[in-house]
Amino acid sequence: MNLETFFEKFELFADAPDAVKRMRELVLELAVRGRIFSQSTSDTPSQPGPFTIPQDWQWIALNDAADCRAAPKVESPYLKDSDWVLDLEDIDGAAGKVIATASFADRRSLSAKASFQTGDVLYGKLRPYLNKVVIAGRPGFCTTEIIPLRPRPLLDGGYLRVFLRSPYFLKYAAAKNYGMKMPRLGTKDLEAAEIPLPPLAEQMRIVAKVDELMALCDRLEAQQQEREERHAALARASLARFAEAPTPANLHFLFHPSYAIPPADLRKSILTLAVQGKLVPQDPNDEPAEQTFHGLKLLGSEAIDGSTQPNQWAYCTYRSLTTLVTSGSRGWKEFYADTGSIFVRTQNIKTDQLVLDDVAFVDLPRSAEGMRAQVLKDDILITITGANVTKAARVEEQIPEAYVSQHIALTRPRWSEMSEWLHLCFISQGSARGTLEQLAYGDKPGLNLNNIRDLVLPLPPLAEQRRIVAKVEQLMALVDALEKQLKESRERGAKLLEALVMELAAG
Repeated sequence: MNLETFFEKFELFADAPDAVKRMRELVLELAVRGRIFSQSTSDTPSQPGPFTIPQDWQWIALNDAADCRAAPKVESPYLKDSDWVLDLEDIDGAAGKVIATASFADRRSLSAKASFQTGDVLYGKLRPYLNKVVIAGRPGFCTTEIIPLRPRPLLDGGYLRVFLRSPYFLKYAAAKNYGMKMPRLGTKDLEAAEIPLPPLAEQMRIVAKVDELMALCDRLEAQQQEREERHAALARASLARFAEAPTPANLHFLFHPSYAIPPADLRKSILTLAVQGKLVPQDPNDEPAEQTFHGLKLLGSEAIDGSTQPNQWAYCTYRSLTTLVTSGSRGWKEFYADTGSIFVRTQNIKTDQLVLDDVAFVDLPRSAEGMRAQVLKDDILITITGANVTKAARVEEQIPEAYVSQHIALTRPRWSEMSEWLHLCFISQGSARGTLEQLAYGDKPGLNLNNIRDLVLPLPPLAEQRRIVAKVEQLMALVDALEKQLKESRERGAKLLEALVMELAAG
């Protein structure tokens, strides 16, 4: 298979992560291996070197092909206002192009600069993985983090740029650079790099072919971006159309076969619509919540802050819906043990579900103050500090004796029948989750227990709560299936791309 055929198959692996990026890398790698024209290579290198090259090529040290020290240093007082001054930020590493130009008058940098000439290859030595390599189109001056290389007569500047941007050289630079936070490739290691050198005429043909294929990559990338933007616009329009008429009959707007709304957006929309009463029809025959739950303390309309509610829905504070809102005690460290009671930490509820795959254990004396934080079935646990703040999980079934950490609020619904509905509120941006996030994020993310107690939550009739929970579970299963399909599509594309790359690399 040749490169042209590979490009023709783009649609088959377009969903693979970084598909166009991989194509660009492949073009550069095949170029420096002498395979960009689908020519075969000998099983034995023409000279000892890192990989096999055509018989009429040769391996030489980069210093023999280009002068890496040709650029004199110039102090800033000697620069003219009109002189071109190039910094690393002016170079787009992905495209290998200069994307911004500035004069000395624009920058007034006081540091010394390296002088370069037209045709010099400018190599960004700081963080070599950024792949900042360009050819100077006119004379100028650059930061000393850029090394100007001046090709000798046997080397074409365009081919040198291709080589310096190739995956082969990037691996070499990664192995040789120094410095942890600000890795650089030293000039001596740059000079010592081995470059596979074709005859000069072939170098020029290779550069022309690379430019042709890179232009094709640019077009494919633009088409891919246009397609993604079009799909995103259609997805937004579908969400908007459903929001205008959020009825069960219009759910097809959320699951369109021609384009996929991102699963995260779908889940967010489903949960928001659930707590607004827009996922299932209201039934006037449903018994109102205040009749089902005796002693329920309803809020008046003045406390709802202008919110509109479906008929028969009530609003209550979370304080009135619970018998317990507390958090784990401090000082659990002394009770850690290899076995004993389960110790629920924030990582156990970071997915909005209680996951006990990785648990700690505590051996808690019966007199210990932490006994009040024992977890029971239908409790709702909320993270109140740290990176996972506002994450909430419902204890769906009774688990072995367990306690929560000080970073988790343990709340116990007064009526266990409404536990599933309350959990929906806590994971919905349209209800408790949205309110708590506004309260939590400041200089130090965190919530206090009164933030949770004072929440105002909607309360549909119990029968409607159950219909909503069932509909959410049904729709979330569809979203899970969609997410799985998208993942499998990307994986298939990635595997196909990998197979085609290996086929091409093998010659």
